[in-house]
Amino acid sequence: MRKNIHSLLLILGIVVVNNIIAQEIKPVQFVFSTTRVNDSIIRLNVHASIAKNVQLFSVKKRGADDPFVSNLQLDSAFQKYQNTTDTLNEIGTIQFIKEDASDAKYRLFSDSVEFQYLLHIQDTSVKKIKGSFAWLAKSGAEFPSGQESFSVKVPAVSSLTASAKEAPASKSLWSIFLICFGTGLLAIITPCVFPLIPVTVSFFLKRSKSRVEGIRNAVWYSISIISIYTIPTLLLTLIFGDKVLYTISTHPVSNILFFIIFIVFAISFFGAFELALPNSWANKADQKAGKGGLMGIFFMAMTLVIVSFSCTGPLVGTLLGQTSTNGVSSAPIIGMLGFGAGLALPFSLFAFFPSMMHSLPKSGGWLNSVKVTFGFIELALAMKFLSNVDLAYHWHLLDRDVFLVFWIVIFTLMGVYLLGKLKFSHDSDLPYLSVPRLFFAIIAFCFSLYMVPGLWGAPLKLLSGFIPPATTQEFNLEDLEYKIDNLHAGTATVGNKTAQVANPPVKYIDKLHVPFGLTAYFDLKEGMAAAKILNKPVMLDFTGHSCANCRKMEEQVWKNPEVLRRIKENFVLISLYVDESTELPDEEQVTNSKGEKTITVGDRNLEYEVKTFGFNAQPLYKFLDLNEKPLSDINYGYDPDVDKFIKHLDDMKKKFDQK
Repeated sequence: MRKNIHSLLLILGIVVVNNIIAQEIKPVQFVFSTTRVNDSIIRLNVHASIAKNVQLFSVKKRGADDPFVSNLQLDSAFQKYQNTTDTLNEIGTIQFIKEDASDAKYRLFSDSVEFQYLLHIQDTSVKKIKGSFAWLAKSGAEFPSGQESFSVKVPAVSSLTASAKEAPASKSLWSIFLICFGTGLLAIITPCVFPLIPVTVSFFLKRSKSRVEGIRNAVWYSISIISIYTIPTLLLTLIFGDKVLYTISTHPVSNILFFIIFIVFAISFFGAFELALPNSWANKADQKAGKGGLMGIFFMAMTLVIVSFSCTGPLVGTLLGQTSTNGVSSAPIIGMLGFGAGLALPFSLFAFFPSMMHSLPKSGGWLNSVKVTFGFIELALAMKFLSNVDLAYHWHLLDRDVFLVFWIVIFTLMGVYLLGKLKFSHDSDLPYLSVPRLFFAIIAFCFSLYMVPGLWGAPLKLLSGFIPPATTQEFNLEDLEYKIDNLHAGTATVGNKTAQVANPPVKYIDKLHVPFGLTAYFDLKEGMAAAKILNKPVMLDFTGHSCANCRKMEEQVWKNPEVLRRIKENFVLISLYVDESTELPDEEQVTNSKGEKTITVGDRNLEYEVKTFGFNAQPLYKFLDLNEKPLSDINYGYDPDVDKFIKHLDDMKKKFDQK
């Protein structure tokens, strides 16, 4: 009996040992987790640790009938969310293995890989996501496979901090509306619009049978103006996608076109010729306006938009360009809504209070002076568009000092013109200098003088984001100070002796730079390798050559000594330019899930930002651990609050140390 018991225990021991060994030599180990991106988007993370000499097949198919893939399958209750998956991202070192019989290539991963699925789950009552992951691997001539079931909790909406809930770009939507609204009000005093106000309002009040009807018609006229500016922007976004206006506004070709257009507008404003849309457009709109009714009033608004194009076109182009670079599809729509509202407001306001029209100044030569002043401003803005292209292609034609020389001369000439010392063909005689002209001339001269110290490297914080970065300047006293500090500190850019072990940045350092003596990597893999050697968290900086808010953050926040010290000592900085035009090597050019090919460094960086974090706004600061996992769900964008940024840096360092 005792012998049988011993035999039974021996058999049980062998079974247990075999099970343990089988678990230890399992070719692929999986960890499932979820991250809440925002109130309605959940990121499902499938992290796979792959044994040595084993390769895991990708989840992306080569064709509809490709059997050599791994596959995520959600339970029936969650399949509706899987069907609306926005993006599928694979983070890992991919290898392509060619079949002998065809040109098809297998996509495999070794060591480790993370598959990320973005799921739209607006139902806040969902507490868990259940499903299974069917995997297929390759080990020599064998193809091990299996199926892993999972049930993971969905983070509650309340787990998002206030900063995380508020997307960095969406925080500025209200300010975008106000700025564009103010610009619309400014467009009122242009010579193309101002004379039409009393004529149009009087037409509504006299033609209408009652004052109430006149007010109603004027309000509809205002609504029509707002619609004409807003609806085309909305349709363009809906038809061509969220990124179309962002792509247009940041693309070098479109910036060159904007530069040429603004130069032409400036010359027209100076009086060389009259720029307008085809007369046939205005005539057709005017004919339909004569039919009366609400539709007739709508075409009256269309006539105003067409006739005033020569004055409002540059303003609209500038606003679309600036709002689109925020990376949020709603920003240009909100901008055009604000501009249309600002332009339309006086027509309704004077219809409600007709007596106010008596206080309006009479049309005259001052309107042409306004137009010429806009011409100087358009000339300055043209330099800004050319600068965006210059930075993207690294021509070094408009480095910071050269750019400032142009602006100093332009605004000095504007001040001279306002004093009446310059006269163009359409200008009236100036018998005396009015008080408003004097004040505007003083502002122009003061602005020019403010820029002069920038020729030697002064920070010019008020212009950060509008002028090229200080790293492009040939002679910069401030930059020289940081270089001297680094020489005294030995390896000051990293802050400790172990930093000397890490390889310095190599890729793109001949073209890309960061300010204040910081050391930055411009390639994700290169930076992550350095972070692992230094055992430091990564500060991921999504930026761009044409990103105004990025330059503002650098000048207003990064430059603070406490911020600068923390970045240098506690983090490995990786700056990813989303509009860098350098072409990737052929082996690094890949096609994304939408069939779009990433050709340039900027394409790849933007694709990574959108797929991984669900944003295409800049700046965006994300902090990663050594496994390239975010240390926080907070999407930290433009915020000039220095103390808040310092606290965020300290929190990220603390979380990394706790891990």
